[in-house]
Amino acid sequence: MSQPTSLPRVGFIGAGRLARCLALGFSHAGYPVTAVASRTPASAGRLAGQIPGCAALDDPQQVVERADVVFLAVPDDSIGTSAHTLRFGPDGAHGKSLVHCSGASPVELLAPARDQGASIGGFHPLYLFGGEATDLERIAGCSVTIEADGALKDTLTALAVALRCHPLSIPPGGRMLYHGAAHYAASFALCSLAECVALWRTLGFAEDDALRALLPMLAGTIQTARDKGLPNALAGPVSRGDTGVVQKQLALFESLGGDHAALYGLLSRRAVALAQRRATPPAAIDSIAEAVEESLGRSLNQAAAGASVK
Repeated sequence: MSQPTSLPRVGFIGAGRLARCLALGFSHAGYPVTAVASRTPASAGRLAGQIPGCAALDDPQQVVERADVVFLAVPDDSIGTSAHTLRFGPDGAHGKSLVHCSGASPVELLAPARDQGASIGGFHPLYLFGGEATDLERIAGCSVTIEADGALKDTLTALAVALRCHPLSIPPGGRMLYHGAAHYAASFALCSLAECVALWRTLGFAEDDALRALLPMLAGTIQTARDKGLPNALAGPVSRGDTGVVQKQLALFESLGGDHAALYGLLSRRAVALAQRRATPPAAIDSIAEAVEESLGRSLNQAAAGASVK
């Protein structure tokens, strides 16, 4: 594919799952991906070998010299160190940018590059990379959270669109809250499934059978949320106003001990808040909210007492 000269040259420091998907995606969209460096040379070689005109390099500094936009696709603990070792120089930094791909780390970690005249920014895809070729297709429709100013923001927005993703903008200082909250739609969703599986196993369900039953329900819930929004996707006794069922379930989880009741109560509190956002909330929503708070008071006090004993 011919490369329009107006597009910036893109380089990567790091050749892991994220870098592989982004580099191949940018290349397929027509961007010149010119250089890749990695602490594991074989990884850089494998990625560069899939991209026409891309060089696998031993020295990350050579990526800066061959690219206009350099993506730091390295672990969070290495971002600051990498930024300190790269040299842009007051003359060589003209038109160059250094961008990290972390959701949690501040862009300010890249200040050494900015001090040398380069633009800095953040580019975080909200996607769980599997490291497979299917990532290139599955990332389409996802969002990319961008933190940058001026021309770099425009460039990163165009790169997100090139991946067929939706660009989001985040203010400086907001990345830790943004990233922490995102766990509820990723890791914590898995934790909720794990809690259900653990409880069902006490009834004799095998984990494989439990997941076979739960995953289609989760997929349907996500699709309904996409179609109808969060409040109208809510199902279960809170959404129906079944006070008696909620009270019995809360009491059951309290009887199990541990933190089962606290977790169930806290999530039930969130379910109440969603139900209250409906155009016509369940008639019994106030009594359900009261039952949830009473149970939470008992379970959280019990958990605190158990912690103090330990």
